[in-house]
Amino acid sequence: MLEVITDIPQRAMVVCAHPDDAEIGAGGVSGLWAQNGCEVTFVVCTNGSSGSNDQEMTAHQIVGIRQREQQAAADVIGVSNLIMMEHADGCLEADLSFLEEIVRVIREFRPDTIFTHDPFRTNGFNHRDHRMTGITVQDAVYPYARDHLHFAQHIERGLQPHKVKDLMFWHSDRPNAIVDITSSIDKRIEGLSRHASQVPGLVSGTSSDRRIRERAAKIAADHSFQYGEAFRRISARR
Repeated sequence: MLEVITDIPQRAMVVCAHPDDAEIGAGGVSGLWAQNGCEVTFVVCTNGSSGSNDQEMTAHQIVGIRQREQQAAADVIGVSNLIMMEHADGCLEADLSFLEEIVRVIREFRPDTIFTHDPFRTNGFNHRDHRMTGITVQDAVYPYARDHLHFAQHIERGLQPHKVKDLMFWHSDRPNAIVDITSSIDKRIEGLSRHASQVPGLVSGTSSDRRIRERAAKIAADHSFQYGEAFRRISARR
């Protein structure tokens, strides 16, 4: 049985590759924690420039659409800070430049807990941008954001090193922790529905709505609550 996480930190961060990934991976826990006083920051690493199957859609057009959708979704969830990076969709690289960006936002917003993609998931396809994001976030948490001699220019700009307590990977093959999102699943679905270019027609009672609830119920099947989000948690030594 998965360990049930009930503690709510002061600050949390969700780092995702594309607009809508945050709501899919950690929308329930984000909404739950935000409504209970946690400062939640979303960091979206690409601009979603390839996210359309419409042959008439241009990259320039879809970027604007997805930025507006992500802001609307973040407002629904109760996100305090929304950071949208300008990397092109499909072009993330787990290199020093991207690592520095992630370290910088960690040192600026100082989250106790970070949620992100599990880069080591092998049960099914794992989008390359998801893998690049997940491995970079893990490296950023340990040791780069923690140690003052990594990216020392941050210190000169007033950003101090920061130790993240918990790193939480979603869609993991081997989750070890779960959060009860029964009271916030509606908020998760409502937030995801704001990404209308990606999930058109997502409203209460539709087949898409039912599938989301069925998956969350399956995750919580061995527990006393109705809906859950599961993660592979790594806790840092203090």
